[in-house]
Amino acid sequence: MNFEMQIANMLAKNIHGFIKFVDEHHKNKNNIFCLHTDKLYQLKLLVEEFKFQVWADELKRINRFTWDENYTHLLVDRFRKGMSIIEEYVENNYSDLFIFTARLYTLNSLSLLFCKEEESI
Repeated sequence: MNFEMQIANMLAKNIHGFIKFVDEHHKNKNNIFCLHTDKLYQLKLLVEEFKFQVWADELKRINRFTWDENYTHLLVDRFRKGMSIIEEYVENNYSDLFIFTARLYTLNSLSLLFCKEEESI
């Protein structure tokens, strides 16, 4: 398996994990980490608005058997656009949403691996 394929599949898996993490915290009404559930609901809406589920499913689909470099970079670029807005939102509401920063850091690190490849070409 190609190294880039593995990274793309790992990114897709981590996007799915982030979506599930946000959903679980939103469903848990006795959440001690986020006292303002409206901010958590806004985060959930942002994840849905930027179609993280679609990008993760598509990344996983196209990198299942072969490496499609151009389409993978296109998907990662689209994901990163939404990711930057979500990172800014979490940063602005850090006191309530600090629990999501580690997952966002992981997603950011994995997606930056594709950006650095583009810069070196």
